[in-house]
Amino acid sequence: MRIWFNKTFSTIGAVFRQLKAGYPDDGITLVCTHTHRTATAFLAADEAYLEPSELHGQEYIDWCLDFCREHRIELFWPGKEAALACKNRAPFESEGVRLMAAADYPTLTLLHNKADFYADLPREVALVMDFVAVNDAEAFDRAVEMLASKHKRLCVKPAVSVYGLGFRILDRERDSIIHLLKGVEYQIPLRELRNGMQHTPHFDTLLVMEHLGGPEWSVDCAARHGELLCAVQRKKSPLAGHGQSVDNHSAIAGMTERLIRHYRLNGLVNIQYKEGESGPRLLEINPRPSGGFGMACLAGANLAKIAFEGFKGETPEIPPLRYGLKVSEINTPVVLMDEACMA
Repeated sequence: MRIWFNKTFSTIGAVFRQLKAGYPDDGITLVCTHTHRTATAFLAADEAYLEPSELHGQEYIDWCLDFCREHRIELFWPGKEAALACKNRAPFESEGVRLMAAADYPTLTLLHNKADFYADLPREVALVMDFVAVNDAEAFDRAVEMLASKHKRLCVKPAVSVYGLGFRILDRERDSIIHLLKGVEYQIPLRELRNGMQHTPHFDTLLVMEHLGGPEWSVDCAARHGELLCAVQRKKSPLAGHGQSVDNHSAIAGMTERLIRHYRLNGLVNIQYKEGESGPRLLEINPRPSGGFGMACLAGANLAKIAFEGFKGETPEIPPLRYGLKVSEINTPVVLMDEACMA
């Protein structure tokens, strides 16, 4: 089967390696495209091609359809414009191309905006932190006053963000010069943030939240349209360089299974949690493989193969997981391109 992964995060290479390990002689060809010829995912792909960087939206989907025809793609596993690809599923299927998507178009759109997602999430499915969504300084002030009366520390994050970009803990005591001199990361002085809002009367949705100060879990899942096939919990150490542990927290396991079922999630999905004063709370659902996907598979489960078997309608064999395993990743130097050979 010819499987195409279009532009996505560089960690997709770990998925390629797991698929190759699971199907060493089974006729699977992994096709990868990216806008940069030095994309690290190319190193693990069977075929690699450049895709146009200037195309977005429907123009990009039209290009994807042409690519599928030209390269005889049988399964499209979209990264870039995944939601729009799902919305345009019919044209792909008419060309004999199946899609491996984490959810349908409405669900992918919902997960993209955390304010909408948190508001939609039923409490009986999973619990999130105490939060208020704001779009102006007045609403921000009210949110801070209300949440500060219940929680020791507060934080903020854009409703639309990846990799935790924009996350900051609100510091109500120190100025930014102290942060600079002391090397304080991921914090922002409350009064300076508030002063900055004077020049931006209305801004994109910002979440004001209770700060969850406990450990964090990243759960890598293989699912089939709402059925959880396998999940590996990685508990992250608060100390840099101390690795992660394969965990089996019962509350997180329960929330994960209910989230997969409620949103009918599919394929490879990552779910993030963090512990607060009242226990673990859901941070987000990433409808894609995580950056630590390769570490999760060290627990004994080839999640990529399990997801692919589920996609084909097979009954995957789920091996016992190695709980308590300490895992990490190391950097390995590689040659991305030899420009002297291209001259």
